[in-house]
Amino acid sequence: MLEITLNSERLRARVADVRQRIQASAERSKRAVEQITLIAVSKTHPPCVLQQAIEAGLSDLGENRVQEAEQKIAELRRTIARWHLIGNLQANKARRAVNLFDLIHTLDSAALAQRLDRLCVEENRERLPVLVQVNLAGEEAKSGISEGELSKLVEEVAACEHLRLMGLMTIPPFLEDVEQVRPFFRRLRSLRDQLGSQGYFGDGRGELSMGMSHDYEAAIEEGATMVRIGTALFGQRAVVT
Repeated sequence: MLEITLNSERLRARVADVRQRIQASAERSKRAVEQITLIAVSKTHPPCVLQQAIEAGLSDLGENRVQEAEQKIAELRRTIARWHLIGNLQANKARRAVNLFDLIHTLDSAALAQRLDRLCVEENRERLPVLVQVNLAGEEAKSGISEGELSKLVEEVAACEHLRLMGLMTIPPFLEDVEQVRPFFRRLRSLRDQLGSQGYFGDGRGELSMGMSHDYEAAIEEGATMVRIGTALFGQRAVVT
């Protein structure tokens, strides 16, 4: 069994290091660091570690599974942080997701968009911010709409009264050479810009949720506004054997 607790001083040091790297990446790309949201990927980590993360200054937490997030939120309180769903959303978990999350990063079908919109009415939620997940590499093991189907899905989301389209998200292939990942980040930025020019994000800039522990610096240089960082903050995922 891996340790499920983390020395708070070590966590603070890791947070400081990641923030410093984000700052440097923003400066290299001539961007304001305030444009970039650090999402701490807290999946598999227990509430005590999340509490330490909050105390270390992290305010956005990313969870992969609705049920796991529900348990943590019940213990820590809904308002202690901004909660992001960054994992695939199954239809039978959609109602709970509407009530739990501040932002859903993984909208990938018209059917899911319509279901979420209907559930917002039933759960009295006026607005639900969402990102559309795009599978740019066409990897079968990953969720996300194909680039060719993106425009149609965006139109469907725009027609939903209670969904607010905030931007796009992608999970590129894991490649050791980060330079080989850059084209995926650039392509998502281009797609975001095209949609933004058509007014799909309203007055917003259009968020780009892309970049994880091994490639977030390159993602920022290519325009990321949200980076999803787990290992660089918390170390190895906690697992029970």
